[in-house]
Amino acid sequence: MGRNALAVILAGGRGTRLDPLTRDRAKPAVPFGGPYRIIDFALSNCINSGLRRVLVLTQYKALSLSRHIDQGWRFLCRELDEFVDVIPPQQIYGENWYRGTADAVYQNLYTIERTRAEVALILAGDHIYKMNYGMMIQDHMDHKADLTIACLPVPVAEASDFGVMAIDSNRRVSDFIEKPPCPPEIPGTPGMALASMGIYVFSTRLMFEVLMRDVAIRRDQTTRDFGRDIIPGMIGEGYHVLAHPFIDENRKQKAYWRDVGTIDAYYEASMDLIAADPLLNLYDRNWPIQTFSPPIPPPKFVLDMPGRRGLATNSIVCPGSIISGGEAHRSIIGTRSTIRSFALVEDSILFDDVVIGRGAKVRRAILDKNVVVPDGFTIGMDRELDRIRGLTVSPEGLTIVAKDEDLKRFV
Repeated sequence: MGRNALAVILAGGRGTRLDPLTRDRAKPAVPFGGPYRIIDFALSNCINSGLRRVLVLTQYKALSLSRHIDQGWRFLCRELDEFVDVIPPQQIYGENWYRGTADAVYQNLYTIERTRAEVALILAGDHIYKMNYGMMIQDHMDHKADLTIACLPVPVAEASDFGVMAIDSNRRVSDFIEKPPCPPEIPGTPGMALASMGIYVFSTRLMFEVLMRDVAIRRDQTTRDFGRDIIPGMIGEGYHVLAHPFIDENRKQKAYWRDVGTIDAYYEASMDLIAADPLLNLYDRNWPIQTFSPPIPPPKFVLDMPGRRGLATNSIVCPGSIISGGEAHRSIIGTRSTIRSFALVEDSILFDDVVIGRGAKVRRAILDKNVVVPDGFTIGMDRELDRIRGLTVSPEGLTIVAKDEDLKRFV
């Protein structure tokens, strides 16, 4: 199965609702859970599923993403036709950038065709979850489907952010509506709707035909998006579109899948990692999450006098970090970050190479790379003061400090 399949990861999203974390990087390249990037979850799912031929389609501010994949995902053997290849926009069919998800695939049909894959797995590069794609591909082949869509039940109140589908008793999709204002409920399950996860398996040759026909017939009347155009069109034309229920490899009581499209959603998913029994288990050796792991020394905690102790509780502390007489609680401390004497970090996320100065306090905040918090400075303690300083404050009251932000100008 793996040799006949190709994974195509759509990783060109701007992620404007994650600003300022996406000012210098694409959404899939945003750090998550300490050493990881968001795209590592889709890539790890591929490898753990036995899929070792992967194309990553980039577009928006792709340098950070391309560098990360080059450093952390070049362990596959090209001689055995294994690869993770980053494909930038090439404007083969005109001067436009990708207009939608289907257009990104359409503009790379030649590259996909050269792999001679029988089935194509289309993925979003900006979701957090664990899934065995091999089971979905097998389901697609067993039912001789033209298109298979991964799905999961979500509360109706949240379903308007997704594509919502209706299915019959054989899981055949009879209707598909992209982001409906009033999502239909699952029959017999009040309050719940059946949402698309944005994961598709196509019979490759048919996918070529459908995408080319969409462009040829509808031309400028199409947004060239799978959810808005391609899937409803295939259902209307009588193609066999199958719904595949999400089976969670995270193996918790409740299925775990997160779209971290906003700052607050991103923060909540990050905080899922730090509980004693985390909702998302990063320590499962049966389904490891791969990432770039540079040779960095282990974290260090310094305690050398009364009242000055290096302490972290209910936190993730990455390699190279030094907690030198300061404290971190319910937080994620990124690689090579430093918390100096008498400083306090609570309910926060620090990216790589962040320095928290002596006596400084950080609460419910996200600090991007290379931020230096001056001695005695406070972040997240007074939201109105943070806004006056020009820092971003989310709807839920999180303070976000952008990459390389110079906080010394406020001292």
